[in-house]
Amino acid sequence: MMINELKLKAFAKINLVLDITGRREDGYHDLCSVMQEIGLYDTVVLRKVPSGVHLKVEFDDGVERGFSLVPDDTNNLAYRAAELLLADAKAEGGVEIVLHKNIPVAAGLAGGSTDAATVLRGLNVLYDLYYDSRRLCELGVKLGADVPFCIMGGTALAEGIGEKLQAMPIPGSVCVLLAKPPVAVSTKEVYQAYDRLLETDPPKPADMEQVRAAIGKGDAEAITSCLYNALALVTEPLHPEIVHLREEIMKEGAKGALMSGSGPSVFGLYEDLQEAKAAAGRLQERFPNTFFAAVPFCYNHKELD
Repeated sequence: MMINELKLKAFAKINLVLDITGRREDGYHDLCSVMQEIGLYDTVVLRKVPSGVHLKVEFDDGVERGFSLVPDDTNNLAYRAAELLLADAKAEGGVEIVLHKNIPVAAGLAGGSTDAATVLRGLNVLYDLYYDSRRLCELGVKLGADVPFCIMGGTALAEGIGEKLQAMPIPGSVCVLLAKPPVAVSTKEVYQAYDRLLETDPPKPADMEQVRAAIGKGDAEAITSCLYNALALVTEPLHPEIVHLREEIMKEGAKGALMSGSGPSVFGLYEDLQEAKAAAGRLQERFPNTFFAAVPFCYNHKELD
């Protein structure tokens, strides 16, 4: 049966652990990170067209999530992903992409990367290309370091610049309260500040054996014992409102809380989704300009595999 249209979910990610292990000659940083797919998602619709790549970006009004920053041209990662795959496959045809944004932008949640990953996976099916996940990841890393994980999904240990992935055990029924404050964080400035910190006061590296054991145990209590983000050491002093938000999430019963990626998003871990949703509602009343969402850890994005 020929498929001409697909409607897919592009899931966000958080970093349960983010450690920086070195700086490369090309300017990138080597990292050791545990990435976790979560149930917050954009919606991506792909339709076959005779030629070219056509992109439309949609979003709902509400708490400011930076959607005005999302390009609707060749600068969009979803657009670039489509061009890359169609050219690589020498496909006879094009695609119309309708991207409905929901994941906050520039938030450390891989919103652009997961859109690109979903386009790669979707076009692979739409055009019957039969690329395996490894090949898709080889293409994806050309677009961004988080794209390979967003293709893989689930829970994974990421090394290198993020392209070396190893699946980890599913951590059970853990859920997350996510908060994105109305703060703009420059990833470039965060990494530059971290490099200066390395020269004066190098942070203690994450204990990856403890991390593996905690993930394998699979409950929120164990996982929170090893939450770690090296970049928080420099982002939080620059943006004290992130610290305040993390502290407020802890007061609302989270087992643990951490900044994701280079920020400014913060997440708290819970064992009960309804408890997390109730806490999100209370926090929304106190922080009306902050985006909140309570969602489970997610492992079901492979509906195309």
